[in-house]
Amino acid sequence: MSLWTAAEAVAATGGRSTAEWSATGVSIDTRTIEPGDLFVALKDVRDGHAFVATAFEKGAAAALVTHRPKGVPASAPLLIVDDVLAGLEALGLAARARTAAKVIGITGSVGKTSTKEMLRTVLALQGKTHASVASYNNHWGVPLTLARMPTDTEFAIIEIGMSNPGEIAPLAKMAAPDVGMVTTVAAAHLAAFGALAGIAHEKGSILTGVKDGGVAILNGDIETAPILAEYANRQTVQWFGHGADFDWRIKDVRVVSDATIIRLHGLTEDYLMRLSVPGRHFAMNAVGVLAAVQALGGDPATAARDIVEWRPPSGRGQREVITLDDAFEEGRLDLIDDAFNANPTSMAAALEVLAATKPIDGIGRIRKGRRIAILGDMLELGPTELADHRDLNINDHMQAIDIVHCAGPLMRHLWEALPEERRGLHCETAEDLAAKAGRIVDAGDVVLVKGSKGSKVSLVVDAIRKLGHRSAHTPSEALSE
Repeated sequence: MSLWTAAEAVAATGGRSTAEWSATGVSIDTRTIEPGDLFVALKDVRDGHAFVATAFEKGAAAALVTHRPKGVPASAPLLIVDDVLAGLEALGLAARARTAAKVIGITGSVGKTSTKEMLRTVLALQGKTHASVASYNNHWGVPLTLARMPTDTEFAIIEIGMSNPGEIAPLAKMAAPDVGMVTTVAAAHLAAFGALAGIAHEKGSILTGVKDGGVAILNGDIETAPILAEYANRQTVQWFGHGADFDWRIKDVRVVSDATIIRLHGLTEDYLMRLSVPGRHFAMNAVGVLAAVQALGGDPATAARDIVEWRPPSGRGQREVITLDDAFEEGRLDLIDDAFNANPTSMAAALEVLAATKPIDGIGRIRKGRRIAILGDMLELGPTELADHRDLNINDHMQAIDIVHCAGPLMRHLWEALPEERRGLHCETAEDLAAKAGRIVDAGDVVLVKGSKGSKVSLVVDAIRKLGHRSAHTPSEALSE
């Protein structure tokens, strides 16, 4: 099915097409391009024009460019514009304008990608659903997601992120959501904003793009909730969290080793949800998801049933079993891969998950299963970064952790604060710690790996996986509390 014809793309961008063509998708990366895609030659670290010939070799239907690159024949189907990013934005705006889809824009310091994926899981069972890929939530990710949206989409989920002030509002206006959601406001990218209030103002600005008469779904548990409310002057606000008068009120959350059970009251109904992964922070996101489904015109009761099908994406709390010895089925460890991002709020949530998971005794070299945290630096926290790392030591859930290994100069402050019996290794880099993976974990252990993406602690995840054979986590009696 055609997504863009040459005529439609010319009308959207004001550009000039050198030939007739029809595209079934839109791509910015020749490593993942599919036959029939329109290749968008964005300029980032490298100029995308250098890859146009490769895109055609891989079956691209056309290329969005400012000029015909070297090595590309004159007969090649090109959509020529003055500026490629502006051309992509124009395609995104045109795609948004031509669809009758109900659109939600999601932002938040923590949990926006997991919330997007939860929402994608439940809405896909209720109608044709389109959503951002991975964390495509920036100045090129949002227009790309919109440009990829089929005309007959019924529900669209657009993730919107930021690193600096002033980035969210223009992206929100481009997406023109019917519903806007803020998962939470926490100390992420604090170095660029100076204070939590600045982050709240930036997150709240997503509502400047939400349509008049739309719905704002806001986390009422956070101290900056009043700031978010300032931006909801054209929408109906629905609060979610623990407050007694909230529209979507959490009544109880039970976190066990392989699941999270949530009881809540939403508007006029009571709901019971089960997530297939542990995590109190996931519970908050799930409640926001039910509110979003209702606001988008879906069925929240069906969504409450179907959300059990959701699994966190790689690096965001994904659980897997690593079999260390083929000769013994029980020779395994439980790995929690949360290595994509970290700040004090998400770190505390991850430690709670680890504390709720039971290791297995009687196997491995040590014969006693341990809860092990392998932590990399939390980045962009601003002037409080040293205290934020050190004070993880006094987190209530940290007391249930047996060993803590640390990587990076900031995590050294935690390592030095840990009692000797809990203090594992400290390495200046995640690469150094990854080289010691075989020494620091054992069969029967439950291992959490978490840090900011820039800390490269995902190298430790990869090293642990290479110790054995990876499989998806399946609940077992031995791993249950």
